[in-house]
Amino acid sequence: MNPKISMSNHSFDLLAGSSEFLNAIINNISSCVLLLDKHMSLIAYNDPLKTIFSNKKDEDLLYQRCGEAIGCAYQIEEGVECGKTTKCRSCELRVAALDSYVNNEVIFKKRIQKPFLSYDGQKVNKDLQFSTRLFSFDDEKYIIMIVDDITSLLAS
Repeated sequence: MNPKISMSNHSFDLLAGSSEFLNAIINNISSCVLLLDKHMSLIAYNDPLKTIFSNKKDEDLLYQRCGEAIGCAYQIEEGVECGKTTKCRSCELRVAALDSYVNNEVIFKKRIQKPFLSYDGQKVNKDLQFSTRLFSFDDEKYIIMIVDDITSLLAS
């Protein structure tokens, strides 16, 4: 890499021709990055999503609804799709994502606690910090959601 680029305060636009490099960056950050469409379906995600939130090992998460992809306990316990549980209307993740999509609302570092199911079927409450933002690409609108599991930080 050119030392001038790495030592300056330029944006990532300089790397626009290197999707492999940008993918490596996204997959090596510790935050979960979710790209959602207007139906709250997962269009893309980075590797930390599967290690932090997915309740099934090696499952293909693309095009699943957000709650299904992250192992929302309510969605699994009620046996209905994300968006149709008794808790969906008050789900802070869902409400924030929809606010971003519909109202171009930027949500920044909001904190919540939410139950998830683990690999072994145990219900686990996780403290999350998340941000959402609307963006457009190729005449389509998407929601980017960045989520951090801060449970261990709050337990200290």
